[in-house]
Amino acid sequence: MNLTLRQLRIFEAVARHLSYTRASEELHLTQPAVSMQIKQLEQAVGLPLFEQLGKRIYLTDAGREMERYSRAITALLQEASHVFDELKGLKRGRLTIAVASTANYFVPQLLATFCQRYPEVTVSLNVTNRKQLLQALMENEADLVIMGQPPGNLDLAAESFMENPLVVIAPPNHALAGARAIPLHRLEQETFLVREQGSGTRLAMERWFRENGVTLLTPMEMSSSEAIKQGVEAGLGLGLLSLHTLEMELALGRLVILDVERFPILRHWYIVHREGKRFSAVAQAFKEFILNEVTQIVALPTLGSAAAQRTGKQSPAHG
Repeated sequence: MNLTLRQLRIFEAVARHLSYTRASEELHLTQPAVSMQIKQLEQAVGLPLFEQLGKRIYLTDAGREMERYSRAITALLQEASHVFDELKGLKRGRLTIAVASTANYFVPQLLATFCQRYPEVTVSLNVTNRKQLLQALMENEADLVIMGQPPGNLDLAAESFMENPLVVIAPPNHALAGARAIPLHRLEQETFLVREQGSGTRLAMERWFRENGVTLLTPMEMSSSEAIKQGVEAGLGLGLLSLHTLEMELALGRLVILDVERFPILRHWYIVHREGKRFSAVAQAFKEFILNEVTQIVALPTLGSAAAQRTGKQSPAHG
């Protein structure tokens, strides 16, 4: 059945007034134009919608059915108009974001603040690895992605919004804990626990050590930052992680940051999307929120804990 919204609007007016003349006056159309649209609608339906008895017109059974559907369609269109007006005003909407697993240590805090401002916004959060983040970008599955340095060979727009220092961690009883200005090449004598191949942290680590002529012993791969922290705490080796992942362990004195020369490795967090992507009002608001307010909400961990008292120094991320 091929009909138009214009035909439904005209039909609804005629059915409400049961008069072509009054409907044409309301719609500012000529009576022949109204009659023509009703005739075309009846042809599309294949049934008469009105019948004339004397000088008056009445709805047929098909007309009463059409009136019910036209009212439902009109109500839905009005509801859609209201929803879109609210979206423009950020009262409601849906935000789909994907974040690197390491970023999930601070992203929930940001989302909590954002959702307090816009309580009717629905958020879909996908925490995943670098490969899946790039796939989400390429297939337009996420409005925005939060990750480390994005690749430069893809059609992406990326803006940095916060520092992401990488530091070397050890258990408090490690031989290097408390040592000052540890030579970089001294790390070649240590075993490192590393993230899986393709991880953003792993890529940054390998590139940085390669550029500085250091070869690390990395016999053990871990699938998450949590696994690396637990392995380091158990004495399986050293780790290199984002400072954002270490707040609880540093505060409880379970891990320490080693004072290695040329550390920390200073990286940044980026908010990324496809070049030319058209944002909803919610997505645009979240992007501006991240770029303008994140440093007021998220603070890097410090060594103002038992670990700091033992080592007698401040976090290298702030030095």
